[in-house]
Amino acid sequence: MQAVEREGLPVPTMSFIATPQTMHFPEVLPLQSGASIRAFDLAYETYGTLNADRSNAVLVCHALNASHHVAGVYAGQDKSEGWWDNMIGPGKPVDTDRFFVIGVNNLGSCFGSTGPMHQHPDTGEVYGADFPVVTVEDWVNAQARLLDRLGIQQLAAVLGGSLGGMQALSWTLQYPERMRHAVVVASAPNLTAENIAFNEVARRAIVTDPDFHGGHFYRHGVIPKRGLRIARMIGHITYLSDDVMNEKFGRQLREGLDLKYSTQDIEFQIESYLRYQGDKFSDYFDANTYLLITRALDYFDPARSHAGNLTRALARAQARFLLVSFTTDWRFSPQRSREIVKALLDNRRSVSYAEIDAPHGHDAFLLDDARYMGVMRSYFDSIFKEQQP
Repeated sequence: MQAVEREGLPVPTMSFIATPQTMHFPEVLPLQSGASIRAFDLAYETYGTLNADRSNAVLVCHALNASHHVAGVYAGQDKSEGWWDNMIGPGKPVDTDRFFVIGVNNLGSCFGSTGPMHQHPDTGEVYGADFPVVTVEDWVNAQARLLDRLGIQQLAAVLGGSLGGMQALSWTLQYPERMRHAVVVASAPNLTAENIAFNEVARRAIVTDPDFHGGHFYRHGVIPKRGLRIARMIGHITYLSDDVMNEKFGRQLREGLDLKYSTQDIEFQIESYLRYQGDKFSDYFDANTYLLITRALDYFDPARSHAGNLTRALARAQARFLLVSFTTDWRFSPQRSREIVKALLDNRRSVSYAEIDAPHGHDAFLLDDARYMGVMRSYFDSIFKEQQP
């Protein structure tokens, strides 16, 4: 068991047992599109203990292909660590001996919350392509309802990376009085045209797969795996930096040193790696969910209703902020985080900003860079200390 020192005492950092939960909501949830959804479930997990005055809750918002399983492991299951297990747990930067951490799976996902794979409450048929389009703002509203049920009126912090960071930012605008801190990691105030283009190419790969059947492939007993594989391969390229790909794979051939001079065989190691990632993804992710979540990414733009002025858009925010970016993240570059920082400073908000020189690209927010972990630990230490009498 590894241990860290905190106030002179060793604190275990091994993973704990996590227990998934589900909460049902029979009431109607209006959506930003004008549609609505009712009789939906949200899957979630909690870690740590809610204190007596319910002031130590931290909400963690997930990115595209993640879920409510943020930390810990499932009893009796190997390789079931939560996707941010290096960040959250006893003695870790977000210390569950101090904070009550909540991970929630968003509507439209394929990991337990109501989504395209579930039955419509009125028809009894699987939603499929008929599942309503959801936005970041819709997810935040659903999360707020979960917190209402848990009896949490104000959060110590909302934390998220990538698409999760967009949700954290949206929380500060939709429910500014319900949170004290926003921690936005490797994120942006909206997508660039290039990012929207990558999402669109990935979606076209899925919807043009002959097994997609207009999104109702469940009725046909098939899965559009070819499209999902390509979508994942495209996405995965954008998560890594050029330096990481060159270091890990370079121009190494898969088998031996001789070229096959084939247009269809897998020859380079990077090709083999991307196909492996695509195959694995197509075995567990839902195609309609992929379409929904990438559209939510495309639509997010809090400045849109303020004539593109981000400073005016963020005027509602009351929280204190930590923003973190990574130098080699070309999908959500440091420049995008700096846009948020400037808009918040223009509004005289309290902002801390860390730009980490890390080689890992967008995926750096999930990895164990010591400087990054140090920034996060220090910030959450300060949140904990401000709560002390």
